[in-house]
Amino acid sequence: MADQITVLLPDGSERALPQDATAADLAAAIGPRLARAAVAATVDGQEVDLDTPLPDGARVSVVTSDSEAGRHVLRHSTAHVLAQAVLQLWPGARFAIGPPVEDGFYYDFELPGGAHFSEEDLARIEEAMRRIVAEDQPFVREEHSIDQGLALFADQPFKREIIESVDTGEGAGRGVVTTYRNPPGFVDLCRGPHVASTGRLAAFKLMRVAGAYWRGDERKPQLQRIYGTAWESEQALAEHLRRLEEADKRDHRKLGLELDLFHFPPEVGGGLAVFHPKGGLIRKLMEDYSRAEHEAGGYQFVWTPHLAKSSLFEKSGHLQWYAESMYPPMEMEGATYYPKPMNCPMHMLIYGSRQRSYRELPLRLFEFGTVYRFERSGVIHGLTRVRGITQDDSHIFCTPEQLGDELAALLDFVLRLLRTFGLEEFEAELATRPEKFVGEPEDWDRAEAALAAALEAAGLAYTVADGEGAFYAPKIDVHVRDAIGRRWQLSTLQVDFQLAPRFDLEYATAENTRARPQVIHRALFGSIERFLAILIEHYAGNLPTWLSPVQAAVLPVRDDHRPYAEKVGQRLVGRGLRVVTEGAEEPLNARIRRHRLERVPYVLVVGDEDVDAGTVGVNVRGEARPERGVAVDELVGRITDDVEGRRAQPHRPGAGAAPT
Repeated sequence: MADQITVLLPDGSERALPQDATAADLAAAIGPRLARAAVAATVDGQEVDLDTPLPDGARVSVVTSDSEAGRHVLRHSTAHVLAQAVLQLWPGARFAIGPPVEDGFYYDFELPGGAHFSEEDLARIEEAMRRIVAEDQPFVREEHSIDQGLALFADQPFKREIIESVDTGEGAGRGVVTTYRNPPGFVDLCRGPHVASTGRLAAFKLMRVAGAYWRGDERKPQLQRIYGTAWESEQALAEHLRRLEEADKRDHRKLGLELDLFHFPPEVGGGLAVFHPKGGLIRKLMEDYSRAEHEAGGYQFVWTPHLAKSSLFEKSGHLQWYAESMYPPMEMEGATYYPKPMNCPMHMLIYGSRQRSYRELPLRLFEFGTVYRFERSGVIHGLTRVRGITQDDSHIFCTPEQLGDELAALLDFVLRLLRTFGLEEFEAELATRPEKFVGEPEDWDRAEAALAAALEAAGLAYTVADGEGAFYAPKIDVHVRDAIGRRWQLSTLQVDFQLAPRFDLEYATAENTRARPQVIHRALFGSIERFLAILIEHYAGNLPTWLSPVQAAVLPVRDDHRPYAEKVGQRLVGRGLRVVTEGAEEPLNARIRRHRLERVPYVLVVGDEDVDAGTVGVNVRGEARPERGVAVDELVGRITDDVEGRRAQPHRPGAGAAPT
């Protein structure tokens, strides 16, 4: 019918609507529940506001508030309300940008007279935001020419700078700036989409104030950043705040100090940790396990230096593509040296040090290599974002025919390793060819197909990130969820099309011709430092027994029980366990509590009955009640089985009696 349109829904069905129907009309036609949950729509792959008219034949999906895309819209809209509230409370304030970020949003401001926000100001701003929400102001989209936009933001230099950077060349949409107006008077520069009105934004909270440079450039003005979070409901907001509270308890920076694992001395410099004996032991245990697994998997160990001449990084392309993240150069004896940002260039040199035959392939090189990256001080965060990282780095050189099998074996290796450390919830992302790339399209197609086949063979759920691969490689990123549901990106598998030609790497084929090897980059932990931080937070410091620096503490009730306690300790040490045996100078309860706070898996107590019967009392970490009269042989077997089985149970909120 001429007065109707037809749109295609995500399930493949069609829906007939009046000719002037909007995305909101579609949601209402499908059902009242969807209409209440709708915050935006996707039309032919582009997100739009709900009041956008729908074209005939369009593919349309409704974006709901409880989806990630919907929360993105909620948070972006709430950021606008934050800016409106600040400008009401501080007339003459200048506002910069306010994007949604993971689990929240922020907005950057410059207050008049050099004033600064205080934490107490957040409550005032929130109150003003709630007044704006109660007014249910509509978000009205408008388009302007460049000149109109500059005039509209005449007193807002940061907005003017954004507008002046808009491409004014020929073509649809160029030379146009988009704003959203909230009557009676607030207007912000934005592409959208946004919720229909401020009344949809009830569940939000402002979190903190921080400093931030305009455009992230230290040479530009320092602004004040207000962070907030917004959700689809008060219940979702409350659950998020509970997760944050739990995350704070698990913060690896706090636990690293409490458990005497590592610290960041100011004399060394930001983002560079020193590991104490207990932390160093945990690193050794992680590395020893990884080395044994790599040796069993046919890898060959290599070692490369921490510095190299600039010519190496020119050859690899790092000085062209990665220089901003590298440490400044050092001039020595007429040559320029850089701390290495990655291990791969030196692995290429090892492969290229002599002629190779197809009989040597696949060649799997592996090292724990420490690299250095000059992360800006604003992004450094404990062990999760540091300037010196040790990667469990491997480069695999293989023939094109071997690529699929190598990737499948690698992914199996990744999942097996992560499961050993108690991580079980996996997701993956396959990043494919971007617009600008090196190599031949058919090579990219073959590599992407091999990566997808490896994911499917592993039964691993994944999404495709179209065009998100590096210019030199498609890749798989493996993500895990920890005990409180946070998502971490860990292992990476990349098929590289740049380094083999740059280093002129070849091998002799069975026909005695020359061919380029396929190169796979691979890190399983990602980095020792970041992986350890994730483990500490996943387990709330209660590392599995095989990773615990002290696996058992033997405590005599009185000094006259000490000889027996030492005998028990020696039995455990004889089985390769890490044990401390103490005297009875402190009260017993104080000693038990101290070892519990140190997260010792087994705290053993011996008294008169144990000396007579050859038993021990056992306090198992996370269990409220101790066991009495456990035979020493039984105990030794239990702890040994625990260690050898590498049983790893994450500490989930509310599980067991973990110390606080």
